[in-house]
Amino acid sequence: VLGMYTQEELKTADDPVLARVQEEDTALTEEKLKDEVLTFPTNCHNCNAPAETNMKMTNIPYFKEVVIMATVCDMCGTKTNEVKAGGGIEPNGKKITLKVTDPTDMSRDVLKSETCSIAIPELEFEMGGHALGGRFTTLEGLMNNVLESIEQNSVWGGGDGVAPDINERMTKFKLKFQDCVKATMNFTVVLDDPAGNSYMQNVYAPEEDPELTIETYERSFDQNEDLGLNDMVVEGYEES
Repeated sequence: VLGMYTQEELKTADDPVLARVQEEDTALTEEKLKDEVLTFPTNCHNCNAPAETNMKMTNIPYFKEVVIMATVCDMCGTKTNEVKAGGGIEPNGKKITLKVTDPTDMSRDVLKSETCSIAIPELEFEMGGHALGGRFTTLEGLMNNVLESIEQNSVWGGGDGVAPDINERMTKFKLKFQDCVKATMNFTVVLDDPAGNSYMQNVYAPEEDPELTIETYERSFDQNEDLGLNDMVVEGYEES
């Protein structure tokens, strides 16, 4: 083809065969981009040394596309993982409730956005979304991330600086939490995401899951304020 036409002639060609070749090339490029892991330079948040972040888009069935980013620092060894849902903030908030009744429930895929809080009513436990950040893992992996975050906290993690009564309560709490991770007791996990960008795998999909409840709700003024939506001007935007 290149021997018969110049590059400029190819760009303006009306030949349907040439047009089809160009469309196939474009489609292949878009498909390759979805499969490719992109790398870009960044700095380690722990030691500020130059590092590289790997980024990949992936599609979660019955949900949406998400962006997964992972950074490993060669200087200090710090590893970070971050997940962001594509498509921006949803029109409504989302509350996901799962009743864990079997050890297999712990292998369900979970996407917890950075705005999503985690609650376990049986343990009277709740953790805000920004305390853990975005995660795409299994329920067992998410629970372990929560426990690691608690243990790393200087106040709740124990140690000499913690009052004996608080240390004792935390020891009992961790034992109960570990029972939940091992699924040796029935418990409930509640993911509440005002941005509506969190997901829990329905193992019966496309049928309804008897142990999984998903509710959408209208956000409060304070929730919209936290998401920065109250300051956004959308009326008459096209006219201006």
